Amino acid sequence: MDMIQIVTLGIIACILYLILKDMNETFAFLLIIITGVIIFILIMNQIGVIIHLINSLGKKANIDGMYLETILKIIGIAYLTEIGANITKDAGLESIATKIELSGKIVILILAIPIITAVIEAILGFLPNA
Repeated sequence: MDMIQIVTLGIIACILYLILKDMNETFAFLLIIITGVIIFILIMNQIGVIIHLINSLGKKANIDGMYLETILKIIGIAYLTEIGANITKDAGLESIATKIELSGKIVILILAIPIITAVIEAILGFLPNA
């Protein structure tokens, strides 16, 4: 889908939200969530293209698939965390949004441990034995 169409959909949803929030705040919030889901569905093809490109570049560079898979998981968790936290903030629940963000950061750190370990081992391999 063209970016102009996505931006237009977002603007229309914002206008409808502003109109509906005074009449029925629950319905207005539901409109925002549905709009976010629709936009996410519309960009799924582009996400697939990016994942395919990263995988093919990794194969050409002889990078272990585990590292690429981990990096893609980290990127996915970061985006999902941001989306979840933003939806929660839109609902006025800043405290819950902060907990979602903290949880995402901890999961990302746990997933990154093998990559961090490999980098440290590579650096240690370059150092002369003392």
